[in-house]
Amino acid sequence: MGYFVAKDIVKQYSNHLALDKVNISVPKGSIYGLLGPNGAGKTTLIRIINQITAPDSGELKFRGEKLKPEDVAYIGYLPEERGLYKKMKVGEQALYLAQLKGLQRQEALKRLKKWFQKFEIEPWWNKKVEELSKGMQQKVQFIITVLHEPKLLIFDEPFSGFDPINTALVKKEILKIRKKGATIIFSTHDMGSVEELCDNITLIDNGKTLIEGPIDKVRNDYASNRYEIIFEGNVNLLTASLSHLYKIVENQSKNGLTSLTIDLMGDISTNDVLNILLQAGQVRSFNKVIPGMNEIFIKVVKDSKIQEK
Repeated sequence: MGYFVAKDIVKQYSNHLALDKVNISVPKGSIYGLLGPNGAGKTTLIRIINQITAPDSGELKFRGEKLKPEDVAYIGYLPEERGLYKKMKVGEQALYLAQLKGLQRQEALKRLKKWFQKFEIEPWWNKKVEELSKGMQQKVQFIITVLHEPKLLIFDEPFSGFDPINTALVKKEILKIRKKGATIIFSTHDMGSVEELCDNITLIDNGKTLIEGPIDKVRNDYASNRYEIIFEGNVNLLTASLSHLYKIVENQSKNGLTSLTIDLMGDISTNDVLNILLQAGQVRSFNKVIPGMNEIFIKVVKDSKIQEK
C-alpha cells in the first residue's frame, strides 16, 4: 500500500473525459514523477489530490486512510500557475500565507528568515512581488509551499523560470526535504530532472495510464537489443565477422579506437558477440544502451496516438 494512493480515478468535464480510471501509488519517502504531454490529465489529478475538485468516481487514500478535507494541512502544493499577490510586499505575504498554513507568527518568522537567507533574498522582504523577477517570485512561492513542512508535497513544474544555478539550488533542497521524510509528487516536462530526482513514475495521456513503476525498471523494460562497444583491433575483421549478427547504428574510429553502436539481430547472445570481438582485438567497453526517459516519453505517447486512430 502506498503512502498516497489514487485508485480508478474518473473525471468527466462536459464531453471531455479528463481521467479514465487512472491509478497512482506513491511510496512513502519517494519522489514520484507524474508525467504526460499537455492536456494529458495531470493537472486534473493534482487538483483532485488537493481536493480543489472531486473525482466522479474512484478512491483516494492518504497514509492508509480515506483522504479527508482536513488532510490539506499536511499537503504542500506548488502550482504551475503561481498565485502571489503582485501588489503585496513579499515578507508580509509570506508571513500571512504561513499563518494560513497553521504556523504561529513567531515560528513563521523564524522559518522564513532561515529560508530567505538560504535563497539569498533577504533584501526583497519589503519589496512588492511585482518588483521581483520571475525567478525570484518562484523562490518565494517555493518557500511558502515547504515552510510548514508538509508530509506530502506536490510540485508542478517547480523549475519554470529558474536559471541553471537556481534550478540546482532548488533540486538540492527538494532532495533534502525528501531525506527528512517528506513524500513528493513531481510533475514536469523536463525528463532530465525526472531521471535525476524520481524513484517511480506514472505516464498518462488522454486521461489514461500508459506506464507506471520504478524508473530504473521502466528504462530497462524499454531497452532494445542495442549495445555500445569501444574496441581496439582489426576493425575490418570485426565488422566482417559480425555482419550477420548485427546492424551498425554508428561507427566512429579515432586514435586507434573504434566506437560502435550496434543492434543485435535475432536471438544472438552477448557472449557470442564478445567471443568474436576478442578474436579480432581488445574490448575496452561493452555496454547495453538504456534509453532515457525523454526517448521513452516520446515513443510511448506517439504509439498511443497511433493506436487511437
